[in-house]
Amino acid sequence: MTADVTGRLREIERAIVARRPEHSIDPSLDRIRALTELLGDPQRAYPVIHLTGTNGKTSTARMTETLLRARGLRTGLFTSPHLSAITERICLDGVPLSAERFVGAYEEIEPYLDLVDASQPAALSFFEVLVGMAFSVFADAPVDVAVIEVGMGGTWDNTNVADGVVAVVTPIAIDHARYLGNTVEAIAADKAGIIKPGAVAVLAQQPAGAAEALLRRAAEVGATVAREGLEFGVTSRELALGGQLLSVQGLHGHYQDLFLPLFGAYQAGNAACALAAAEAFTGPAGGDPDDAQALDEDLVRDAFRQMSSPGRLEVVRRSPTVIVDSAHNPAGMAASLDALTEAFSFTGLIGILAVSEDKDVPAILDQLEPVVTELVVTANSSSRSMAPAKLLELASPVFGPDRVRAADRLDDAIEIAVGLADEGVTDSEGGLGSTGVLITGSVITAGDARVLLAAGPGSPGGGAR
Repeated sequence: MTADVTGRLREIERAIVARRPEHSIDPSLDRIRALTELLGDPQRAYPVIHLTGTNGKTSTARMTETLLRARGLRTGLFTSPHLSAITERICLDGVPLSAERFVGAYEEIEPYLDLVDASQPAALSFFEVLVGMAFSVFADAPVDVAVIEVGMGGTWDNTNVADGVVAVVTPIAIDHARYLGNTVEAIAADKAGIIKPGAVAVLAQQPAGAAEALLRRAAEVGATVAREGLEFGVTSRELALGGQLLSVQGLHGHYQDLFLPLFGAYQAGNAACALAAAEAFTGPAGGDPDDAQALDEDLVRDAFRQMSSPGRLEVVRRSPTVIVDSAHNPAGMAASLDALTEAFSFTGLIGILAVSEDKDVPAILDQLEPVVTELVVTANSSSRSMAPAKLLELASPVFGPDRVRAADRLDDAIEIAVGLADEGVTDSEGGLGSTGVLITGSVITAGDARVLLAAGPGSPGGGAR
């Protein structure tokens, strides 16, 4: 990458970031529709698999894309937020856009951004610009299929100008209540907006209220429904070195001895949803059995072995073991901690927590307390990060003042936690490496930690990017 390209990429990123941030929600599709119309509606140039949910969206999107790519299809993948670099959000054939291609994509749509900004009551947001870029890049490639993750919700999400032939809904819990509602029923009703007429709706296991809202939407638009635990699901799961070994009942076949290099029952469920989505893309679930076709089992095995989800219980350093995780709400934290305690035999765990101030922090702390030996509270690079002093005030009654300390910066928190873990290794009866470090609280926290710890594509537990 030349210095000119690097400088131009930074300039473009500054211009995009200067727009209304993605957490500032204005529920309207008018601006993104105006942009995509000027671009020739690129999102209609290829079939779309659309994903929403509260937890597991990015992992499931990445797994789905891996399966489709293994079938020889040219793929586009749009996910958010990014861990380390803005270019990660738009991938072609599983690879993030190069700096040169990202710069080119922005410059191609830049004149249209100015036109939309001038014609609308409010300018395009950070997220709307990236959605427009992704749709345009995928049409130009061209891709055979695009896997598109929503930013937030569903009905009013900017990605919802695309009509998914398959709509995947990962587990729903309460999050972003200010925008989506404070019940799972209300949140599910909003997320159900990505289920379009004639689509296949692949539904992860859901709370009863969420399931009712999703099934109601599917019935209203005439979508075919595939439900985890009924039409598809994990039939067996056992721990394996570096991950887990699964058998999965798909929509059109039963797949055995699938090694998934990721931890936890929730990732097994995500993988089952991804497999169902890939099968649904080849033919309608519940359709004529003569038209149904299972995927090649060897192909599925190879794809599962390649699946990765950076920043999700990712081991980024050894001695002591340091794990980064993107859990950012109580349900996600519970799932991550269950997976961690199942897969790792730590006798002590030092937690580092940096979390957005708009999250249910007391409930997140309640999930951490039984598992974490000591907690270091800090801040990440986001302006929304809760101040360490405030986080310390909330954590002290939960953990007791002797088990919590604060650091103003994440790098200082990591230094403290690693020192505590080293002491734990020395003092513990559990032997070498018995005390680990978990860095968690948000995608931004995980991304910041990966940069600080120089986690690369081949980092242990990270898999290939």
